[in-house]
Amino acid sequence: MSRRILVVEDDYYLATDAARALRGAGSEVAGPCSTEEEARDELASKRPDAVLLDVNLGPGPSFKLAETLKGHGIPFVFVTGYDQNVIPAEFDNVERLQKPMQLRQFVSAVAKLLASPNKNGH
Repeated sequence: MSRRILVVEDDYYLATDAARALRGAGSEVAGPCSTEEEARDELASKRPDAVLLDVNLGPGPSFKLAETLKGHGIPFVFVTGYDQNVIPAEFDNVERLQKPMQLRQFVSAVAKLLASPNKNGH
């Protein structure tokens, strides 16, 4: 059974490359979603096994979607160009992929997330 991974990233090229890499590794990919609203719609339709989440979907860093994911126990990985100090302390245990990154980093981060019994503190 393949795992369903939601890609939330507003950079078209990065989002499509990440989706391609994840599909190549055998995952079902939802999205990519370029806005928080699209991501929330996708979450409402079917729960993903994990999420790749860009910290900045336009107007600046936002952690509302991360809070929702954490509240629902859905594991996620931050994808960001920001330094660690921008990310609130409540997300210290969430892996952060620093842009720019190699595509294999998406796949390995998601694989590690899905294999972990302690997914984002849950």
